Amino acid sequence: MAIVRVALPIPLPQAFDYTAADAGVGDVGRCVKVPFGRGERTGLIVGIGGEAGVELARIKPVLHIQRGVPALPADWLELVSFVARYYHAPLGEVVALALPPGLRRADGVSDEDEDPLLGVAPKGGEALCAARRASRALALLQALAAEPGPWRRSVIRAREGGEAVGELLRRGWLEIVADPGARHEAGAQPLATPEQAAAVDAIVGAGMRFRPWLLHGVTGSGKTEVYLRLAAHALAQGRQVLMLVPEIALTPQLEQRVAQRFAAANVVSLHSALADGARSRGFVQALSGRADIVLGTRLAVFAPLPRLGLILVDEEHDASYKQQEGVRYSARDVAVWRGRQRDVPVVLGSATPSLESWFHARSERYALQRLSRRAVAATLPAVRCIDTRRTKLDEGLSPALHVAITQRLERGEQSLVFLNRRGYAPVLSCPSCGWVSRCPHCSANLVVHLADRRLRCHHCGCDGPIPHACPSCGDQDIQPFGRGTQRIEARLAELFPQARVLRVDRDAARTRSQWETLLDTIAAGEADILVGTQMMAKGHDFPKLTLVGVVGADASLHAADFRAPERLFQQLMQVGGRAGRGALPGEVLIQTEYPMHPLYLHLAKHDFDAFARMALQERRAAGFPPFTHQAMLRADAPALEDAVEFLRHARRLAEERAPVGLRLYDPVPMRMTRLARRERAQLLVEADHRGPLQAFLAEWVAVLYRQRTARELRWQLDVDPLEV
Repeated sequence: MAIVRVALPIPLPQAFDYTAADAGVGDVGRCVKVPFGRGERTGLIVGIGGEAGVELARIKPVLHIQRGVPALPADWLELVSFVARYYHAPLGEVVALALPPGLRRADGVSDEDEDPLLGVAPKGGEALCAARRASRALALLQALAAEPGPWRRSVIRAREGGEAVGELLRRGWLEIVADPGARHEAGAQPLATPEQAAAVDAIVGAGMRFRPWLLHGVTGSGKTEVYLRLAAHALAQGRQVLMLVPEIALTPQLEQRVAQRFAAANVVSLHSALADGARSRGFVQALSGRADIVLGTRLAVFAPLPRLGLILVDEEHDASYKQQEGVRYSARDVAVWRGRQRDVPVVLGSATPSLESWFHARSERYALQRLSRRAVAATLPAVRCIDTRRTKLDEGLSPALHVAITQRLERGEQSLVFLNRRGYAPVLSCPSCGWVSRCPHCSANLVVHLADRRLRCHHCGCDGPIPHACPSCGDQDIQPFGRGTQRIEARLAELFPQARVLRVDRDAARTRSQWETLLDTIAAGEADILVGTQMMAKGHDFPKLTLVGVVGADASLHAADFRAPERLFQQLMQVGGRAGRGALPGEVLIQTEYPMHPLYLHLAKHDFDAFARMALQERRAAGFPPFTHQAMLRADAPALEDAVEFLRHARRLAEERAPVGLRLYDPVPMRMTRLARRERAQLLVEADHRGPLQAFLAEWVAVLYRQRTARELRWQLDVDPLEV
């Protein structure tokens, strides 16, 4: 009777012992169902054998071992163990985060390829030679025959006339190819610029061994082309490629480019918007080695890849790579660790790198490759600040921006008005009594969404109708204050009645199909003026878009977060990079009351280096990362005093164990103190070196787990927090 150690998804840092009559060493890494308390739980076997901590008769037996899929390999178990150690999270919770739902439930998961490779069958060759009446199926077959195959079914469907692929299969003109042979060959590729070729040669010339590379390329410089050429090299060696993107919205466009370049490769997408079955199937295909390229968001960093040869992280600076709930890991940092573990290169790409990555590149921890010129457009867009201190704005729009949009409409070009605030207005207010539409569950306001006449909280999701009168005094003259994308969209439609105005935010694109429809509409030139949030700031290429107008940028200059200026510079440089990416010159107009602010001056020169030097000098003087290392202990409870008191107790425990050089700050309420009916507070811990901080955290967290706390109090540790 073997003893198996199982990691379960519960907030306790330990594995649990069970018995299994037929378990062996080969079952380590398999999912299991086990009894736990009065019910059942699913977990992962992380060890076999050894002595039990209690009498054998008291140990419960395993209910089911999932042997329908390969066991997760040792390097994958090492990966999740590292994440658990570094971020001080229970191993079972890390495993539950990393596994897709089907495997997590220990269900049977098929790795059947739903996107098979297709080639021209003998019957298809006969059809090409015979004199047949023209048809859509025959036209598609003739087009395919003129190119080297085989092709994935999805690639054929994406072609012009690709809807006839089903007819080709029914007639037997196409057949599934069992042995693809040339599945890793890249298709036609554009001519590389000298800088692109130099970057690829440098990374390949280094031997494709572990080294973090920072690919710093201006917007439109062709970083994706560098990724694809590096991927082609890795695939030619029979290796797998992991490509991470920050947001699901960026995956359709990149998926299409990757599939077109590698028409025979098995490209698997992994992100949270996939159906459970599709995500589990893709995960198992990666595990079995059948996936050639895994493309996904932060959770894809956990995809098991036995032939891993290259890791690509696009828009490496993006905050979306950091998980902000549950296990608070950074997929970018985990990707670098995984590259070291598997001895493969890690390429971090961005036009505006994070200051941490830039600091590593300047100190030569990372190798730096630059793309300083645009691949298609001759020049970067001109950036100009519009001084709004003495200018009357029309619903946030200045006369200069109005004129610029008019000029683009006359020339048949597209404009983007960027405002990182969706909804109609940030708040509804009563001028008589001062009532404000506050969220009943959060320290935030309910946002006016006039299109469907609702008030919504963008933090907890609280939703309700817009009142007809003030709930406090009954005055019917309640007014929306501030501006959101819906309000600017409405005003632009009034100012330019002949123009097609299209709003692009999370309210307009809640599903992938809606997002793809919006992108197709823009690319086809069926929209003249776009009103967008940060969804439009990166990863998109619209040749007719020549003007970007930025509204409301100054708010970030006054934010309490020391990272706010960095994020503002990145956001403005990224969204400005959407302009003039084709043959037409681009222009960026930033409405501001501080036109001489150093941030805007560096932005006008497209001088990221100067901004980064300035920001790093400020951080060095203030003692902020990357010159220090931080961890944040957060607690939340129905009453704020309970959360603060727990943190005071945790601080006393920390003082007893703190090494020399560790700095403990006082517990304070979080900036958004109330969220979803819970009051939140935080305690910052800081050290000059990572090693002593990690050693202290391991001991401190172990002590915190042994403390008796109120039933409704919750606490979490955030290592390397993005929000302080």
